[in-house]
Amino acid sequence: MGGAGVDESGEAEAGTGTDKGKAATDREIILSVKDLTVGFGDHLVLDKLNLDIYRGEILGFVGASGAGKSVLMRTVLRLLPRRGGTIRILGADFDQASETERLALDMRLGVLFQQGALFSSLTVLENIQVPMREYLDLPQAMMDDLARLKIELVGLAPEAAEKFPSELSGGMIKRAALARALALDPDLVFLDEPTSGLDPIGAAEFDELIAKLRDTLGLTVYMVTHDLDSLFSVCDRIAVLGKKRVLVEGTIEDMLAFDDPWVQAYFKGKRARSIVRN
Repeated sequence: MGGAGVDESGEAEAGTGTDKGKAATDREIILSVKDLTVGFGDHLVLDKLNLDIYRGEILGFVGASGAGKSVLMRTVLRLLPRRGGTIRILGADFDQASETERLALDMRLGVLFQQGALFSSLTVLENIQVPMREYLDLPQAMMDDLARLKIELVGLAPEAAEKFPSELSGGMIKRAALARALALDPDLVFLDEPTSGLDPIGAAEFDELIAKLRDTLGLTVYMVTHDLDSLFSVCDRIAVLGKKRVLVEGTIEDMLAFDDPWVQAYFKGKRARSIVRN
């Protein structure tokens, strides 16, 4: 894996927002993907892809439509099979872990899918309690209290607890889904296009919420996004998917310096920020 911000061994050189100036070897790798290969039939989507994510950072993951961004995320979450490679999360290899260890690891991961994926027949409170019911054995009153805390944490009004998804705005759905992703106090949160469908003000507010939660809860965030404003405002590091692997990873400056037509068009195109184009 080559490109700016990556040395010959494949380790990223750029610092994160929480660890500016530290060498990559000084930071804890919370997710490590090595030589990952994924395909469907005769079509290879990912080929020997490598990627490391460090504790406490917000990584923005971008790429052309259909390049395999969601495939990678779903493969890491074991929702899709892989043909080769290893995935280590929080220092553990799922392939080598026992069923009990896998269960414990699952509880340390949170996921927000692109459209929220809330259960339409459940209230917001009940949606947030789904992971609690699956992994924990808690009294109903305690689950109610915990779910209401998560609702407050993501900036929803208390009365949102009793609403159904059909009664929520797009921004409220995103926040409710985020509250569910945080239900078990995870270490690593996966966000799939978290600002898609939101107006600019709502998207900016959601970005601010993500940054605040990272800083207050110590989260590590893996964010698949097309939103240039999110990449500029809240991401410590960016990774670009192309040609079935990570083309480049690092800071915005690394993206601007990387000599690839798609990367240049994405970060210096007509929709890029004016300070980048000048």
